[in-house]
Amino acid sequence: MSSGDVDKVALEAHAYTPGLKVKAYTVVKRLRRLPLPGEVFVKVGDQVDFATEVARTMIPGEPHLINAAAKLGIEKDSLADYMKKKIGDKVSKDERIAGFTGFFGLMKNWVLSPADGYIENVSKASGQVVVRENPVPVSIRSYVGGRVVEVLEREGALIEAEGAFIQGIFGIGGETHGQIHIIVKDPRARLTEDLVTPDCRGMVLVGGALATGEALKRCLKVGVAGVITGGILDVDLEGLLGYEIGVAITGEENIGLTIVITEGFGEMAMNPRTLELLGKHEGRMAAISGATQIRAGVIRPEVIIPTEASVELSEREDLTGGMMSGTPVRIIRQPYFGALGKVVSLPVELAVVETESDVRVVEVALEDGRRVVVPRANVEIIEV
Repeated sequence: MSSGDVDKVALEAHAYTPGLKVKAYTVVKRLRRLPLPGEVFVKVGDQVDFATEVARTMIPGEPHLINAAAKLGIEKDSLADYMKKKIGDKVSKDERIAGFTGFFGLMKNWVLSPADGYIENVSKASGQVVVRENPVPVSIRSYVGGRVVEVLEREGALIEAEGAFIQGIFGIGGETHGQIHIIVKDPRARLTEDLVTPDCRGMVLVGGALATGEALKRCLKVGVAGVITGGILDVDLEGLLGYEIGVAITGEENIGLTIVITEGFGEMAMNPRTLELLGKHEGRMAAISGATQIRAGVIRPEVIIPTEASVELSEREDLTGGMMSGTPVRIIRQPYFGALGKVVSLPVELAVVETESDVRVVEVALEDGRRVVVPRANVEIIEV
């Protein structure tokens, strides 16, 4: 075999591409860190559940800048003579902090505090007073059940969990947890409003090719913790949020419901492997997050189901060799967005795509029997 043939075989054997993980067993680590130094409540070796308080700090309140000298009609450098409160004093909303009465009480001029807080500064140079609102307590919780493997002094801790791990393609809503409940067993069926009952409160509902807008609104009303489904309509998502969602980071939506989409936008049957894995854990507690970022520094929505390390060794093996013939993949761009299949071949030669660019491509056998050739950047590995 010539050196050129060897190079060709090597190129066909491996092609590295982002992986969308669906793992029966893996080890995940999540760093829980405060935005400012504070107090850490856990130590290395501690077992934590989904809502253990890991650390807490106090965030400074909002400052309010008041042009007190102008309000009182006095010289800036004489403001201190009219102050009724000094730096550091606590104040209540609408409490008098500066002012005067004159002409036997007939003339009054007062500066009132705009909020509860304290006097942070009184400036003779500018004639301004700064009232800062009271500090706001901020705590971080463990998010996932597991073990503390590292403590960051005054900052937080690193939590390690073993169990099932599933990544979605898109999501909204922050971190939450709840009991897994397979509400739609057919991956091609819809998750509809009538299936969401009061018994679903606090649960993570799973299944279907589409969660309807009415079903999602019903989930909010009932108090469902999260929804994991195959697809969603953008119009239903906008109706739920009240605005059009952009392509930046999601996960900060404060709507009381976390949604993880496993396949994409539209009515898209959930990957049977994903549904089967979730079904094996029906009744277990799961941590889920809808945070998504599709730009640089990719963040995927996720489902973590901590379990005992009792699975077969073969299920613990990670897909580390990259993409090769037989690798299960999902296409992540049009015109085959969301389609599942397996790699047939990885041609060495560059191909010209619609944009007239020369790129490396991959041949994929789709589950519906079609064979398509797409840029390698348009697919991601499904790790199973």
